[in-house]
Amino acid sequence: MQIIEGVREGRLTPGTRLPTVRELATQLSMAVNTVARAYRELESAGIVETRGRFGTFVARADPADSAMASAAHAYAATARSLGVDKAAALEYVEAAFG
Repeated sequence: MQIIEGVREGRLTPGTRLPTVRELATQLSMAVNTVARAYRELESAGIVETRGRFGTFVARADPADSAMASAAHAYAATARSLGVDKAAALEYVEAAFG
């Protein structure tokens, strides 16, 4: 989704106000319900936050940051426990991405 990409690439910074559901639906020629559902899913994922009648804003932090940091720490700990050095561990990650 473009909003997630915008957040991760830094084009949509925390606190940025997003268009209303109706505005975005009009801009994208989509049904209002479809856009509303997307906003609800983004809010559930912690990417945006709704502030009542003030609107919807990019959340203060990307939830992927903490999830990826936790996964990276767990991966590094596993690699160390198996005696795999950093270079070899990174090769596994590269191979996983193909």
